[in-house]
Amino acid sequence: MPADAANLATVIDKTTTLLAGIQPDQRTLPTPCPDYDVAALTDHLVGWLRMFAARATGVEHHDDPNSYRCGVDPAAEFAAAGGQAVAAFRSGAVDRPLRMTSSELPGAMVLGMMLIEYVGHGWDLAVATGQPVPYTELEAQAALDAACGMLMPAYRGPGKTFGYEVEVSAEASAVDRLVAFIGRDPDPRPVP
Repeated sequence: MPADAANLATVIDKTTTLLAGIQPDQRTLPTPCPDYDVAALTDHLVGWLRMFAARATGVEHHDDPNSYRCGVDPAAEFAAAGGQAVAAFRSGAVDRPLRMTSSELPGAMVLGMMLIEYVGHGWDLAVATGQPVPYTELEAQAALDAACGMLMPAYRGPGKTFGYEVEVSAEASAVDRLVAFIGRDPDPRPVP
């Protein structure tokens, strides 16, 4: 199933709700993503979405998304950047090359990367903060299809962007299959 702007719009809305649901005393909690606690993951989500939105709209963006720090309302920042990104993809960014950090990529590939990013890290955030995982089978399957099409073995392992794939049953939900594919154990136990 191809990634499209409608999937992105609903994933952005649901991830915004997760960000709004973070309680102040949860900011230092660990997440299933070993590189981030809740506060760092929040900064990562917003920083990268701001960069994706700028590139999709054709605006130069020189800020390092990895060093971005959110203001007092991360959910509002995320929603604003998400609205810009979705509008750009609906207006044709999906069909043209987009300049990312080091090269140009097809717009459809960037949209797929965003689905992987926001469903995968949205799951991390939901598990870490005890919120329900909100993504549908359709949204997660679109993200999984994108991940299967672009995640190569060279990107996996210690010190890499993704962990090794975790085995799950064929009957697992699309959300569980996605998080397992990107290297997470989909068993939603509290993070130690």
